[in-house]
Amino acid sequence: MSEDVTFSIVGSGGDGAVVAGDLAAMACAAVGLHVIKTEAYGPQIRGGESSSTVRISSTPIAAQGEAIDALVVFRFGDFARFRSEMTLSDRCIVLHEPDDAPPPELAAFRCVPVPFAQLTKDAGAPGAKNIVGLGLLAAMFGLPLDSIRTAVRKRFRKRDAAIIDANLRALDTGVQAGLACSGGVSSSQRFDALTPAAPRLLMSGNEATAFAALHAGCSFFAGYPITPSTEILQLLAEWLPKIGGTCLQTEDELAAIGAVVGASFAGSKAMTATSGPGLSLMSEMLGLASIAEIPSVVVNVQRGGPSTGIPTKSEQSDLFHAVHGGHGDMPRVVLAPCDVEDAFHTTADAFNIAEEFQVPVIVLSDQLIAQRRETIDAASLIHPVVPRRVVLDPDDSYRRYAMTDDGVSPMTAPGIAGGMYQTNGLEHDEEGRPSSMFVTHERMNAKRHRKLAAIAEKYPLFRRYGVADPELGILCWGSSAGPVIEAVEQLNAREARVAAFVPRILAPLPIDALEKFIFSCNRILIVELSFEEQFHRYLRSLVDLPPLMTRVLARSGGKPLSAAEVIAAAAILEEVTA
Repeated sequence: MSEDVTFSIVGSGGDGAVVAGDLAAMACAAVGLHVIKTEAYGPQIRGGESSSTVRISSTPIAAQGEAIDALVVFRFGDFARFRSEMTLSDRCIVLHEPDDAPPPELAAFRCVPVPFAQLTKDAGAPGAKNIVGLGLLAAMFGLPLDSIRTAVRKRFRKRDAAIIDANLRALDTGVQAGLACSGGVSSSQRFDALTPAAPRLLMSGNEATAFAALHAGCSFFAGYPITPSTEILQLLAEWLPKIGGTCLQTEDELAAIGAVVGASFAGSKAMTATSGPGLSLMSEMLGLASIAEIPSVVVNVQRGGPSTGIPTKSEQSDLFHAVHGGHGDMPRVVLAPCDVEDAFHTTADAFNIAEEFQVPVIVLSDQLIAQRRETIDAASLIHPVVPRRVVLDPDDSYRRYAMTDDGVSPMTAPGIAGGMYQTNGLEHDEEGRPSSMFVTHERMNAKRHRKLAAIAEKYPLFRRYGVADPELGILCWGSSAGPVIEAVEQLNAREARVAAFVPRILAPLPIDALEKFIFSCNRILIVELSFEEQFHRYLRSLVDLPPLMTRVLARSGGKPLSAAEVIAAAAILEEVTA
């Protein structure tokens, strides 16, 4: 039997809802449980509503919880802002302040009044109602209390001992209160009978991205803070100087990408990170990196758009911008991680491809991957690294943009004897000298685009899940992969024949493998968080999709995709095509 539970904590800024979720995730990861922790908050800079949702399982999981089994609400006014994004299970227990009456829509659920404020006062820990709530949940579901206590001590280790003791008292107070609330919790939701296993690494997608950059040899980062990518800047600002690298916080995104292109031209592996509005500003400079053939890595953590949109929520609507944005015929590579662990490998691949093929590479992460915390196997964080380009002893015949079969020419760095060359944003000949001749432009366009065929052959990055001979094939990308994987598992458990194909490289697409998968299926379901169906439209431009046997599940972001939505769409497709 698999133990599996999902709970949420909702409050105002300062209530510590996210901290409580972090502590639960840390504690459960430390005893070998599988965890996915997500958070949501309003778009304001400070204050406002916030929530933390934690799914804990004794077996591997790929997505956030489908439905919430327990809900701690410090103020129903805050909960109302998240209600449309939260699905409560039929057996959900709602814990709330006694003087804050549940709204009528929660009448069907078991609502239990808990005097959080009074309990924290009794424990001598004012302001620690989040820890009381954590104690309640720990008692209800048999979470590892010793590990939670260790997590509390670690979280507050820089504070006075009195503060640590007060929080531990608040935890114990919550545990005692929780014993009275545990009725109705099934055995499949309790973890106290499990034998602790080896600890698992708990990491966010932004952390995985930053550490992958260090692993790949990045020595220069320039960026401007923008939600939800800012943690990458913060981490590299801490770590790059320790290894002799440079982290530069610029005045805006235009300066950031300009600094990255300049640092790469000078010989450093360089990267920036941004979100949709910042990527828009970077388009012109990415064109420079493309025509001058300068390796550049841009991580774009997608959020709801357009314009400022929803800065704190996830969406997959920057695909068109990433694969087509910019003027002229501009070859670039676009990669997309599927989960937190894959964010590490995808970022390392981005540096390798950029360095080896001298192209700009965009990594399309999104808020759901970047800011969620997920347990992964630390031993999996190993990835081959392409060394920084080196040209030894170039002679007088050196041509920076020499014609080659794969489009990749030898690249030097400033100061290498015999390796001097001219470069800028103008079209140029093999030596880098500006040229407006048609024949030169045609040859150079062909040269630069030959790289894409070579990249597609060497890096056919994709994942495949499910049966070998599927009746139904599901196509998705990015964070949609998690719910799709779980939907595939559930459908195949019902003796359906379902498989999923998830490209990790979106430009150039792994066409051969993708077409082979499509032709092996009788029906195709395309899944994405984009109102405009950008992934579907992009696929149609490159591969043949059977129009009568294809259905699209596409909607706006702001609410995570669920396996139940995928299963429902698969059922409709089966009925329509029967």
